Amino acid sequence: MKNNLEEFIKSKSLELFEKVKGYREYMHQHPELSFQEEKTMEFVANALTKLNIPFKKGIGGTGVVGFIKGKHHSDQMECIGLRADLDALPIQEENEVSYKSQVAGVMHACGHDVHTSILLGVAEIINEIKDEIPFPVKLIFQPGEEKNPGGATYMIRDGVLENPVVKELYALHVFPDMSVGKVGFREGIYMASSDEVYVTINGKGGHGATPNKAIDPILIGATIVTSIQQIVSRRCDPIIPSVLTFGHFEGLGETNVIPSKVLLKGTFRTLNEEWREEALTLIKNQIELIAQSMGGTADVSISRGYPYLENNPKITLQLSQKAKNFLGEENVEDLPIRMTSEDFAFYSQEKPVCFFRLGVRNEEKGIVHGVHNGRFDIDSNALVIGMQVMSLSVI
Repeated sequence: MKNNLEEFIKSKSLELFEKVKGYREYMHQHPELSFQEEKTMEFVANALTKLNIPFKKGIGGTGVVGFIKGKHHSDQMECIGLRADLDALPIQEENEVSYKSQVAGVMHACGHDVHTSILLGVAEIINEIKDEIPFPVKLIFQPGEEKNPGGATYMIRDGVLENPVVKELYALHVFPDMSVGKVGFREGIYMASSDEVYVTINGKGGHGATPNKAIDPILIGATIVTSIQQIVSRRCDPIIPSVLTFGHFEGLGETNVIPSKVLLKGTFRTLNEEWREEALTLIKNQIELIAQSMGGTADVSISRGYPYLENNPKITLQLSQKAKNFLGEENVEDLPIRMTSEDFAFYSQEKPVCFFRLGVRNEEKGIVHGVHNGRFDIDSNALVIGMQVMSLSVI
């Protein structure tokens, strides 16, 4: 029976290629920002309606949750969750393609249109074999992955893991570093937590020729940015990966004008929750103390982001092995730890999860740009691979 199901998954995914490619291109043309995915929600709802798959919309704000149950499944039987994300990014698309974003300054530059399209294809595949799979399947189309506090938190709040209980969850993500045709897995801790640090440094403005009469917030800011790196280099256990980066330094003075205020924005990431809590306290305290020691003040605001993401070793190994048998061992890679973050991590704190990578790169076609880039795109053949491996998770 299993071999028959695998053959069906292979043939059906190929049959659905053009349809799913159409889903993706439509969504790519009509992107919506985090927690604003009203039209995307309706698009998903309409697609599920055509497949006669029952669903609820408005979960977590603009999320959709579908449910596929076979004749041998009860309403309260534990189910398998499959998740895709809906939101786009505030990026201007630079590609000149027929499906280019029609919304100025907004683009699916992280592949969420790919994820959602694949899950709609998977829904159609699973719906045809629902009487032959061991567990019911919950289809989770989630808003707001790109923006704190993460749409996963709202979905969990609204009960997406309950009624019926989700026993384990799976999700994929495009990976421009990996060639199309390949997928990647990592057991255990995979991605970092992510918190945002916002600092307003208050000094005393003045003439650049008389700095003694001013309190220079630019100098204070420069001291903060360089000095608090020792939190990572000297306070953190060297075996715990950590990153503290400031990507925004704004001091609107002139060549001869010391401003009265400087704004800093940064990110702190790590793979250990206890150290995360300690480090955030150290960051806040040391920024305030440095500013005070130099005659100014600092207002520090920390926006709590996503926890670290940990793949359950058992179910990750199981799906990895299925993928090797299905695609060939040469097309399944082991992934290194990444300091990027994903709000799928919130699910990993609640249930066993497997978050895997989908290769979308094709150098011959010039498809080489990374996510969060105005020229990001995929080789559409990745849609078939995504449907296949995601479908394998439920058989």
